[in-house]
Amino acid sequence: MAVPKRKHSNARTGTRRSHDHKEAKQLTSCPGCSQKIPTHVVCPNCGHYMGRQIVKNKEE
Repeated sequence: MAVPKRKHSNARTGTRRSHDHKEAKQLTSCPGCSQKIPTHVVCPNCGHYMGRQIVKNKEE
C-alpha cells in the first residue's frame, strides 16, 4: 500500500480545496406573482410552475 513520504503543505491543500466552497442558490422571479424563488421549484406563494397553476391557493 502506498504511503506519502512527506506532509502536504497548507498551500497545496488550500489550492486543492479552492473549488469546494458553497455557492448561492440561483433565484428567479415568479411570472405569476413576481416573488423571488429558486429555479425549478413550484412557487409557494401562488402555486405556479412553468406557466401553469400546479397547486391551488388556500384562499380559493
